[in-house]
Amino acid sequence: MSDRTDITVRIWRQAGPGDAGRFESFHVAEISEEASFLELLDILNERLIAEGKDAIVFDHDCREGICGSCSLMINGQAHGPQLGTATCQLHMRTFPSGAEIVVEPWRAAAFPIIRDLMVDRSPLDRIVESGGFITAETGGAPDANLTPVPKPVADAAEHAALCIGCGACVAACPNGAANLFTGAKVAHLNLLPQGQAERFRRTEAMVETMEDYFGSCTNHGECEVACPKSISIDVIALMNADYLKAKFKNRKSLSRR
Repeated sequence: MSDRTDITVRIWRQAGPGDAGRFESFHVAEISEEASFLELLDILNERLIAEGKDAIVFDHDCREGICGSCSLMINGQAHGPQLGTATCQLHMRTFPSGAEIVVEPWRAAAFPIIRDLMVDRSPLDRIVESGGFITAETGGAPDANLTPVPKPVADAAEHAALCIGCGACVAACPNGAANLFTGAKVAHLNLLPQGQAERFRRTEAMVETMEDYFGSCTNHGECEVACPKSISIDVIALMNADYLKAKFKNRKSLSRR
């Protein structure tokens, strides 16, 4: 049985935000089934450069499923057909030899195309900048026993913290909502004791910044399916509950001044 495969890729090419854009088809022969999807693009780019043509622009960094840069829509699915997998972890053995693969950038109003497959995902950074941190000085690391955290709570916070900020949830959502991303960033801090001092200010600031850029969540659930870390939409429910509390508690504290 051959461990090599032939693939045809239809890739979105767009010179810049103002360009109309188009699909271009490329045949890539004899590629190893063990190659990652990004390695497929590397091989194709080497060929294009050797022919004096423009390389395909795409985001990448760690290539270990950690950084979230490898944001591609593959055959209409965020990060491709394999659930719980980032594009950089997707291997060519997933596709049958002779397959045609359609590769596009994230399609979301909040993520304008920079060039080809690269989009501007900075609105996600704006959400984190508005409150996704703890400012309290905690000093040296205390004994673990001094801050008891129930294991289910610690597990839930760790699960939410797995979010790599790739934007797949936004790209998969019919409304272009970022509630799964924001919910994960809110939950992993709000669930732990260290996050309580700024819990309601954080939630209010992050949710309202999110609403400046993204659509509204209507519980389609596509975000959870597309997430390469399989983060549960439970984090959205936690965020919504804390946001309602924040609108009451923040107003109440202001009225006492």
